[in-house]
Amino acid sequence: MMLALSPRPVDEPTVLMLQASSVAVACGFPSPAQDYYDGPIDLTEMLVDDQEATFIVRASGHSMTEAGISDGDELLVDRSKLPRDGDVVVAVLDGQLTIKRLQISAGRVTLKSENAEHPDIAVPELSELVIWGVATFSIHHLRRP
Repeated sequence: MMLALSPRPVDEPTVLMLQASSVAVACGFPSPAQDYYDGPIDLTEMLVDDQEATFIVRASGHSMTEAGISDGDELLVDRSKLPRDGDVVVAVLDGQLTIKRLQISAGRVTLKSENAEHPDIAVPELSELVIWGVATFSIHHLRRP
Protein backbone atom coordinates (compact mmCIF):
# COMPACT_ATOMS: atom_id res chain seq x y z
CA MET A 1 0.00 0.00 0.00
CA MET A 2 1.28 3.45 -0.90
CA LEU A 3 0.38 6.43 1.32
CA ALA A 4 1.47 9.73 -0.16
CA LEU A 5 0.62 13.41 -0.47
CA SER A 6 -0.16 14.61 -3.96
CA PRO A 7 0.52 18.28 -4.79
CA ARG A 8 -1.96 20.22 -6.91
CA PRO A 9 -1.56 23.79 -8.18
CA VAL A 10 -3.91 26.43 -6.75
CA ASP A 11 -5.01 29.85 -7.94
CA GLU A 12 -3.72 33.11 -6.47
CA PRO A 13 -4.97 33.46 -2.87
CA THR A 14 -7.62 36.10 -2.16
CA VAL A 15 -8.73 37.90 0.99
CA LEU A 16 -12.35 38.07 2.16
CA MET A 17 -13.17 40.47 4.98
CA LEU A 18 -16.53 40.19 6.83
CA GLN A 19 -17.98 41.99 9.85
CA ALA A 20 -17.62 39.99 13.07
CA SER A 21 -19.64 40.14 16.27
CA SER A 22 -17.76 40.07 19.56
CA VAL A 23 -20.80 38.56 21.28
CA ALA A 24 -21.58 34.85 21.22
CA VAL A 25 -25.19 34.26 20.18
CA ALA A 26 -27.16 31.73 22.23
CA CYS A 27 -28.61 28.72 20.43
CA GLY A 28 -30.98 28.06 23.34
CA PHE A 29 -33.01 30.75 25.14
CA PRO A 30 -32.62 34.08 23.31
CA SER A 31 -30.66 36.87 24.97
CA PRO A 32 -31.35 40.59 24.43
CA ALA A 33 -29.94 41.83 21.13
CA GLN A 34 -26.62 43.56 21.49
CA ASP A 35 -24.92 45.67 18.90
CA TYR A 36 -21.28 44.74 19.46
CA TYR A 37 -19.03 44.36 16.46
CA ASP A 38 -15.27 44.02 16.53
CA GLY A 39 -14.95 45.12 12.93
CA PRO A 40 -13.97 43.01 9.97
CA ILE A 41 -12.28 39.64 10.21
CA ASP A 42 -10.18 38.05 7.50
CA LEU A 43 -11.68 34.64 6.75
CA THR A 44 -8.49 33.58 5.03
CA GLU A 45 -6.50 34.29 8.19
CA MET A 46 -9.12 32.60 10.35
CA LEU A 47 -9.62 29.43 8.28
CA VAL A 48 -6.44 28.89 6.26
CA ASP A 49 -3.02 27.94 7.66
CA ASP A 50 -1.25 27.63 4.31
CA GLN A 51 -2.82 29.61 1.45
CA GLU A 52 -0.66 27.98 -1.22
CA ALA A 53 -1.70 24.48 -0.13
CA THR A 54 -5.40 25.01 0.60
CA PHE A 55 -8.25 24.40 -1.79
CA ILE A 56 -12.01 23.82 -1.69
CA VAL A 57 -13.80 20.64 -2.74
CA ARG A 58 -17.53 19.99 -2.91
CA ALA A 59 -18.82 16.91 -1.10
CA SER A 60 -21.11 14.59 -3.03
CA GLY A 61 -23.22 11.90 -1.42
CA HIS A 62 -24.28 11.00 2.11
CA SER A 63 -21.48 8.79 3.49
CA MET A 64 -20.13 11.49 5.83
CA THR A 65 -23.34 12.93 7.32
CA GLU A 66 -22.48 11.91 10.92
CA ALA A 67 -19.30 14.00 10.60
CA GLY A 68 -21.47 17.01 9.72
CA ILE A 69 -20.66 16.83 5.99
CA SER A 70 -23.75 16.88 3.78
CA ASP A 71 -24.21 16.47 0.04
CA GLY A 72 -23.18 19.76 -1.60
CA ASP A 73 -21.14 21.12 1.33
CA GLU A 74 -17.73 22.58 0.57
CA LEU A 75 -14.64 21.45 2.47
CA LEU A 76 -11.46 23.45 2.98
CA VAL A 77 -8.66 20.97 2.35
CA ASP A 78 -5.04 21.64 3.35
CA ARG A 79 -2.48 19.65 1.38
CA SER A 80 0.39 20.76 3.64
CA LYS A 81 -0.94 18.92 6.70
CA LEU A 82 0.39 15.44 7.37
CA PRO A 83 -2.64 13.11 7.60
CA ARG A 84 -3.18 11.59 11.05
CA ASP A 85 -5.44 8.90 12.43
CA GLY A 86 -8.93 10.37 12.81
CA ASP A 87 -8.56 13.14 10.21
CA VAL A 88 -11.19 13.63 7.52
CA VAL A 89 -9.23 13.38 4.28
CA VAL A 90 -9.66 13.66 0.54
CA ALA A 91 -8.17 10.44 -0.77
CA VAL A 92 -7.68 8.62 -4.05
CA LEU A 93 -7.87 4.85 -3.75
CA ASP A 94 -7.07 2.97 -6.94
CA GLY A 95 -8.11 5.98 -9.02
CA GLN A 96 -11.36 6.69 -7.13
CA LEU A 97 -11.69 10.03 -5.32
CA THR A 98 -13.40 9.96 -1.89
CA ILE A 99 -13.86 11.92 1.34
CA LYS A 100 -13.55 9.70 4.42
CA ARG A 101 -12.20 9.60 7.97
CA LEU A 102 -8.70 8.12 8.02
CA GLN A 103 -8.19 5.28 10.49
CA ILE A 104 -4.71 3.87 11.02
CA SER A 105 -4.47 0.96 13.44
CA ALA A 106 -1.86 -1.79 13.77
CA GLY A 107 -0.39 -0.90 10.39
CA ARG A 108 -3.75 -1.18 8.63
CA VAL A 109 -5.49 1.72 6.92
CA THR A 110 -9.27 2.08 6.74
CA LEU A 111 -11.24 4.85 5.07
CA LYS A 112 -14.25 5.15 7.38
CA SER A 113 -17.68 6.34 6.38
CA GLU A 114 -19.61 8.42 8.90
CA ASN A 115 -22.99 6.93 7.99
CA ALA A 116 -24.04 3.40 8.96
CA GLU A 117 -25.66 2.90 5.55
CA HIS A 118 -22.26 3.18 3.83
CA PRO A 119 -19.52 0.59 4.38
CA ASP A 120 -16.00 1.43 5.51
CA ILE A 121 -13.20 0.77 3.03
CA ALA A 122 -10.38 -1.44 4.33
CA VAL A 123 -7.41 -0.49 2.16
CA PRO A 124 -5.75 -3.65 0.78
CA GLU A 125 -1.95 -3.82 1.08
CA LEU A 126 -1.29 -3.71 -2.66
CA SER A 127 -3.66 -0.80 -3.31
CA GLU A 128 -2.45 2.66 -4.18
CA LEU A 129 -3.75 5.19 -1.66
CA VAL A 130 -2.96 8.87 -2.20
CA ILE A 131 -4.05 11.41 0.39
CA TRP A 132 -4.67 14.68 -1.45
CA GLY A 133 -5.17 16.64 1.73
CA VAL A 134 -6.71 16.96 5.17
CA ALA A 135 -10.13 18.59 5.53
CA THR A 136 -9.89 21.40 8.08
CA PHE A 137 -13.31 23.09 7.82
CA SER A 138 -16.70 22.37 6.32
CA ILE A 139 -18.95 25.02 4.82
CA HIS A 140 -22.39 23.61 5.54
CA HIS A 141 -25.22 25.23 3.62
CA LEU A 142 -28.21 26.10 5.80
CA ARG A 143 -30.08 27.66 2.89
CA ARG A 144 -29.64 26.49 -0.67
CA PRO A 145 -30.26 28.88 -3.60
